[in-house]
Amino acid sequence: MTEDVRPGGTYKTLAEQREVLTPAEERFEKIRQTSGLFLGPIVFLIMYLLPLPLDANQQTLAAILSFTIVYWLSEAIPIPVTAVLALALCVLFNVPGVGPNADDAPGDVVFGGFIDPVIFLFIGAFIIAQAMITHGLDRRFAFLVLSIPGVAKSTYGVIIAFGAIAAFISAFISNTTTAAMLLPIGLGMMGALGGMVKEQSDTDRDTSRLRFGTALMLMISYGAGVGGLLTPIGTPPNLIGIAFIEEETNVRITFFDWVLTAAPIVFLMFVALCFILILLNRPETRRLEGADAFIAEQRRGLGSFSTGERNTLIAFLVAVTLWTLPGLTALIFGDESTVYSVLYSRLDEGTVAIVAAALLFLLPINWAERRFTLNWNDAARIDWGTVILFGCGIALGTLLSDTGLAEVIGKGIADLFGFTSLLAVSAVSALIAIVISETTSNTASATIVVPIVIPIAAAAGLDPLVPALAAVFGASFGFMMPVSTPQNAVVYGSGMIPITKMVRSGIVFDIIGLILIVLLIPIMAGIFLAG
Repeated sequence: MTEDVRPGGTYKTLAEQREVLTPAEERFEKIRQTSGLFLGPIVFLIMYLLPLPLDANQQTLAAILSFTIVYWLSEAIPIPVTAVLALALCVLFNVPGVGPNADDAPGDVVFGGFIDPVIFLFIGAFIIAQAMITHGLDRRFAFLVLSIPGVAKSTYGVIIAFGAIAAFISAFISNTTTAAMLLPIGLGMMGALGGMVKEQSDTDRDTSRLRFGTALMLMISYGAGVGGLLTPIGTPPNLIGIAFIEEETNVRITFFDWVLTAAPIVFLMFVALCFILILLNRPETRRLEGADAFIAEQRRGLGSFSTGERNTLIAFLVAVTLWTLPGLTALIFGDESTVYSVLYSRLDEGTVAIVAAALLFLLPINWAERRFTLNWNDAARIDWGTVILFGCGIALGTLLSDTGLAEVIGKGIADLFGFTSLLAVSAVSALIAIVISETTSNTASATIVVPIVIPIAAAAGLDPLVPALAAVFGASFGFMMPVSTPQNAVVYGSGMIPITKMVRSGIVFDIIGLILIVLLIPIMAGIFLAG
């Protein structure tokens, strides 16, 4: 849920959130976290002792997962801590069912999720993103887009441009970091343009309560959420979904395949977002005078490209090139060619990410002083909490599958609701993921929903790929409340977003997003991921 705007400050406690919470929100958070703290162990004991039609390992895992979900939803303790605690409980209660004389001890099995190659994709991508932030490459790109002729001549243009910047940047670095980086730029824009908007619209409303400012702040957050869906590395739920899908369906989704599948969906979501935010938060005036000068001044202040920026750009372009190379060779030479098979097997996304990240420690800024683009102290500031949560998510998902609990749950839900169509299963999968992501982290939402969705589809005799993707995309939604997503919390702290406007805009976009997910994912997956 709420995260610090600084890298490495993820999953803040209630005491650390007080500066962005109203008294009513603080009371709600106290009740939520305190009740969850005591409810979690009670739910565990009930599930563990209840006579359920499950074998011993399945019932123990169900009890641990129930405890974990309560703690995730309530954030009684930080979400990553709950995740590793859940794995420790799985070892203590011997959930994998490994005997004392077996070669693999329970701990070896349970914590095996952390050797998944996708973990290294996550770490490498985070390090590249940290280099962008450290050397200011992200800010340079933001002001470059805002300086495109015509963008800054209207409030609509500024809002849409900020959304496009947020969407593009968040495709490669975390949504939270994107929002944190764009927030001061947006506040600077409001400081320079807010008075102009107020004067030109002849309103007596306080500058901090202009609809222009509300739309701009919401666009930063929502644009980052949409853009994160564009690439596998854009947001943690994407990688979690890919890992589960590849493990359970034997369908490998490459970086190139994902982008081709997601791009049209993301584009239409962004178009819908622009209409929704401008329609519901229509700026006081459309024409804008003076923005060009402010942006030009900011760009001049950036100066020319630094060595660190150039080196970071090189590493980033190497990563993107190698990520997309297997897909391009398949288009040129065919997917039966030797060159494609070699590149496909050697250039997996995790390996590429580590190679590109390593370049940052090899490309020098000052060779005489042996200063390189990134040092380990900089790299260590990446979001390790999310990396830990991601690994735990894979481990828990694997246990769900190996113990057969996911299949039991899936068949039970399928029988209860009588799912028979792909559309119905996909819609329910996306809806559940969206609802859960409104109350807990998107990563936790994907971890909870995706492993359950796959056996639900299988029990109904359907291809599980589309419902799983629907759940992944749905997990990145949840825009109604400041605590729904980290980037919401970041922009809500600006003081320019009345809670009622965030709820209204968020629920409309959740509904439109659900419709687009259900209608478009089957089409795009059928074109690019079939077979």
